[in-house]
Amino acid sequence: MTALLIFAILATLLVTGMPVSIALGLAVFTFLFGFSNVPIDAIALKLFTGIEKFEIMAIPFFILAGNFLTHGGVARRMIRFASSMVGHWYGGLGLASVLSCALFAAISGSSPATVMAVGSIMLPAMVRQGYPPQFGVGTITSSGGLGILIPPSIVMVMYAVATSGMVVQGPEGKPVMSASIGDLFIAGVVPGLLLAAMLAATTTWRAWKADYPRLPRASFRDRWKAFRESVWGLLLIVIIMGGIYGGIFTPTEAAAVSAVYAFVVAVWVYKDIKLRDVPKVLLNSAAMSAMLLYIITNAVMFAFILTSEQIPQALSAWIVDLGLGQVGFLLIVNVMLLMIGMVMEPSAIVLIMAPILYPVAMALGVDPVHFGIMLVVNMEIGLCTPPVGLNLYVASSLSRLGLTEVTRSTWPWLLTMLTFLMLITYVPAITLVLPRLMGM
Repeated sequence: MTALLIFAILATLLVTGMPVSIALGLAVFTFLFGFSNVPIDAIALKLFTGIEKFEIMAIPFFILAGNFLTHGGVARRMIRFASSMVGHWYGGLGLASVLSCALFAAISGSSPATVMAVGSIMLPAMVRQGYPPQFGVGTITSSGGLGILIPPSIVMVMYAVATSGMVVQGPEGKPVMSASIGDLFIAGVVPGLLLAAMLAATTTWRAWKADYPRLPRASFRDRWKAFRESVWGLLLIVIIMGGIYGGIFTPTEAAAVSAVYAFVVAVWVYKDIKLRDVPKVLLNSAAMSAMLLYIITNAVMFAFILTSEQIPQALSAWIVDLGLGQVGFLLIVNVMLLMIGMVMEPSAIVLIMAPILYPVAMALGVDPVHFGIMLVVNMEIGLCTPPVGLNLYVASSLSRLGLTEVTRSTWPWLLTMLTFLMLITYVPAITLVLPRLMGM
């Protein structure tokens, strides 16, 4: 009843159209003063300790790096390189869009930013080449979801922050360590590449079936030139992943390094951003970071109230007693997250739901890294589903198609993503193969 009460308060506030961050805060204080005996001093202390985690610093730095690269012409050069490599295949520009999204995802960490950076260039190019705008919109909207699956990923950082410090027990009563950002980053590589391949296959099949145009095969000289022009952006992937797993710096430090590197590349190497434009990029990044940090602050309070009322523990015991097992529990979690993903922003969902679902998953023997990647894939699909999927709105603004038309155009790729979700959910080896090879 306590759980139903606090979620009913939250749902009522959200239905009014109130922003998620404010709704979380008001739900906490309404419950705190009306239905709980938790001292207000404890809330004040949790507000401070909840956001002083070192890992949270990765979020503004990755946002800043992504903004420098988005405004700095890196996406344009990556697209040229991708087009030279696969443009001559069936649906060449569509395949180039998938490959460009995968490359840009590896340096941005954000899905809407990936859709905006790639879509603003590729959608007009595809229309000029004779592709229907619906084909381009479907390809880029879905492929943009790779932005939060291929590391670095802001949503993975959110999951690590939301579950760090939680004391939970496995099926045999032994304590289970939460997943680190580094574990999640390396675990996202194979699923990210697999999803990119599946989206590319869907793109090729639809292009072959409709006999869409192809680009002329690029010469080796053209490909080498495109690679040399894009290499500064591609090097950021090596710096982030190589630095983390080479033991040179932590994921948070990698985020800071990537921000500095992106600044140098955009301002002094490519010279696409003037020094006078840097304050504008910093201001945009600060605004996005402040929004996410405000959500984190209120989500920390929400999770603290749930924990103090023993709601996750009671839910865990109830689900275990139902005898659903891993298969039934994970199916329920997927359905629930897909439904919530239609009406809420991914970061807020992870911060609210992860502390509730994580203890249950661990009690049933689910690997914490596998569970984190499964949550990320759900959030990825949520970005492509109405009524509030951010990727849909970005694609709609770029293509000038209505939201209904964009949604209809995305369905073939969305079905591919749902198939991929089932694979990731019930074949954990896909997620865990690379971490285990690296001895994690």
